[in-house]
Amino acid sequence: MLNKQFRSIIERLNTFRDERDWDQFHHPKDLAEGLVIEAGEVLEHFLWKNNVELEEHFKNKENKAELAAELADTLHFILLLAEKLQIDLDEATKAKLVESGNKYPIEKSKGRAVKYTKLT
Repeated sequence: MLNKQFRSIIERLNTFRDERDWDQFHHPKDLAEGLVIEAGEVLEHFLWKNNVELEEHFKNKENKAELAAELADTLHFILLLAEKLQIDLDEATKAKLVESGNKYPIEKSKGRAVKYTKLT
């Protein structure tokens, strides 16, 4: 079951959607496409910038607000897609952490950015 914050966000998203009769457009494929498009808009903020330039970029309140809006859009699509397909994100996250813990044991992966298939 999703926590109260996510449940509240989903309820607000559903109300917004339903007031506009948009559920007819919210097929899983379309929600997945929207998710990728919004994630690309997040990525635009990082394109062609090194870490120093990024730090300066996000000191600008307008840039940071734009990124926040894109992150919110991305989260909205994730939540709507999960709900449409009846995926419990809390349970999926817990299961993924267990799976990742098995792939990336602390003693082999701590401080290393190496894919699990390359850990020795």
